[in-house]
Amino acid sequence: MDVSVIIVSWNTREMLRNCLRSIYEAAGTETFEMIVVDNASTDGSADMVSSCFPRAQLVRNEFNLGFAAANNQGMAIANGRYVLLLNSDTVVHPLAVQNTIAFADQHEDAAVIGCHVTGPKARTQFSCYRFPSLMNLALSLSQLAHLFPRNRFFGRYRLTWWTYDRPREVDAVAGCFMLVRKKAIEEVGGMSERYFMYSEDVDWCWRFRRRSWKTMFTPAGCIIHFGQASSSQCATEMHLLERRSLLMFLEMKSGRAARWLANSMFCVGSLARLPAAALQQLFGADKERAAARRRLYAAALRFHLFGRFPETLHGA
Repeated sequence: MDVSVIIVSWNTREMLRNCLRSIYEAAGTETFEMIVVDNASTDGSADMVSSCFPRAQLVRNEFNLGFAAANNQGMAIANGRYVLLLNSDTVVHPLAVQNTIAFADQHEDAAVIGCHVTGPKARTQFSCYRFPSLMNLALSLSQLAHLFPRNRFFGRYRLTWWTYDRPREVDAVAGCFMLVRKKAIEEVGGMSERYFMYSEDVDWCWRFRRRSWKTMFTPAGCIIHFGQASSSQCATEMHLLERRSLLMFLEMKSGRAARWLANSMFCVGSLARLPAAALQQLFGADKERAAARRRLYAAALRFHLFGRFPETLHGA
């Protein structure tokens, strides 16, 4: 078995259907198995997989266990020499998996390989990153990377200056497409279940790096990533969850002082944006959107000041 494709799904039935169809249609000469782990979806996702894709192995969870834990469930029953973690809100281009596997076979020191990711309008998405640090966080919050995306220093965190046109070693790749060598997983272990969602992919790449494995990118394969299919269903909770996961990673990597400083940066940023959002809600043209931003910044401020997190998702 060349590759075990693992898809974690949570209420993305139609996107999941398109994703699965694209994999079967895009299959090349590699042998693969399909594993779908459904995190207690309520939209009929699991039943759709069972009826429309009977060849796929389906794991039905009674609760939403989160992204890392669900992927680990899939990896526990995977038989491939590679596992491919793939988001349900993606469409795979023809031969993308086959070409990425061929690249991995030529780079035996790489544990993780990412491919070229575009949005639905064919615009390249930033899918490679440097490891989070206080400097990278400060640059991100300052919006300097947005103002000067082609500057190698300001754009260092998300590599916004890079055109994704050639293979290279990177710190981390996005979890929407991660081809991972089974041998490396057996050495390092699966994803850390300390993270319910977000930063588990970066944490994994960090752990591989510490055991002398590389993370690499290749443009040989390409997928379309629609993005936020699950997270948009509870945007505020997911935004805070993303921040909490990042703080957890920074503490693991650099200590409690780094987490405290990063939390302070987030707090100042939310506090600075809150008055502007409130004024836009009162006097702006799009009052509904401004009100949503104000509620988001207020929730973020409560989280960073008092640690208040809306536990909407089971297990989060």
